[in-house]
Amino acid sequence: MSRKEAPFFEVRGSAIQGRGVFAIRPIPKDTWVVQYTGETITHEESDRRYDDDAMRRHHTFLFVLDEHLVIDAAVGGSDARYINHSCEPNCEAVVEEDDREIWIVAVRDIGPDEELTYDYGYTVEMESWDEARRLYPCRCGAPACRGTILKLA
Repeated sequence: MSRKEAPFFEVRGSAIQGRGVFAIRPIPKDTWVVQYTGETITHEESDRRYDDDAMRRHHTFLFVLDEHLVIDAAVGGSDARYINHSCEPNCEAVVEEDDREIWIVAVRDIGPDEELTYDYGYTVEMESWDEARRLYPCRCGAPACRGTILKLA
């Protein structure tokens, strides 16, 4: 995999959710597209900032780095925070634990104007999949869409 520092994408409106990240030129498979950055905080701080029970709609820019730390891209984050979830993604998130970095990497060739996506694999305890789909819906439109951004057990 190569890490290229070049503008591969732009942020604009998305049919999936709010803003999205779209390729502005071909992105070859295995390209390290963008680093997911933001403020590094503890899980306890992320729970304080984002109370799922109090939120009308689940919406955060949190990314779990490890069992102790979370990146909150709402504070000083890169445009990677606008990459939407898909159940059939064209990218994946790679956690480099030694460097405490998260990179978004293309898992296949991506064409111009294609929206970049990765599977959030989000995990929380839910009483039912109906509740998961209500609180954490997926709008990716993929043929195999599971209806939620949560990871299936």
